[in-house]
Amino acid sequence: MNIQYKIIAVANQKGGVGKTTTTVNLAVGLSHLKKKVLLIDLDPQGNATMACGVDSRDLEVSACELLLQECQVSDAIIETESVDLIGANTNLTAAELKLMEYDGPQLVLAKQLASSLRDYDFILIDCPPSLSMLTINALTAANSVLIPMQCEYYALEGLTSLLDTIDRVKQTFNSGLEIEGLLRTMFDGRNNLANEVAAQIKEHFGSKVFNTVVPRNVKVAEAPSFGLSAIEYDRMSRGAVAYKGLASELLRKNNV
Repeated sequence: MNIQYKIIAVANQKGGVGKTTTTVNLAVGLSHLKKKVLLIDLDPQGNATMACGVDSRDLEVSACELLLQECQVSDAIIETESVDLIGANTNLTAAELKLMEYDGPQLVLAKQLASSLRDYDFILIDCPPSLSMLTINALTAANSVLIPMQCEYYALEGLTSLLDTIDRVKQTFNSGLEIEGLLRTMFDGRNNLANEVAAQIKEHFGSKVFNTVVPRNVKVAEAPSFGLSAIEYDRMSRGAVAYKGLASELLRKNNV
């Protein structure tokens, strides 16, 4: 089968920036625009898995088995209402340690995805909030990186190490890796500092910054506790509207 898809790693080593929320809602937003999406949860916390309505504790086959090459991509896929999912749980922590015994541990996910049996338009990977071997696997497999950023004082400072890692991966394992874009999340326009940082991000990165800005929104925060994306939980909420806009902007950027 001829497989054509774009793999996007959603990454930021700083926690609490809306990384998982962005991955899940972008995946659902793309699916609502008639795109076939696979979401891969590479975070041992399994939050993206839970947000898709799947109990991470009940997984029989997950990203852990996929990385340890104990199954194929097709064996690990769970079909949810909006997207296909490869889930994760705390077993991923042990898998990461086991990977270090492999030759070329950075390449495992890329090799596994190359043997995928299904057609997708997009594969989105939710990375853990650290620059770990799991994140390196995601960056090595990906075509691009989407970086969610909260508009706060340390935002740009925390970005430096991630950009350095992206450069190293590009030089060593994945020469085609690009930055898909920077997404400003959890934005409060009433906060002067947030406005200043948002402008600074735009000044530094120009066209690499998405025009879409995701506001701080209670519906976005509530949705995962119901096993739903914000789009499914309350499609008219400000957060859901922003993520639907992000999905449309992503398609325009990729001319699809």
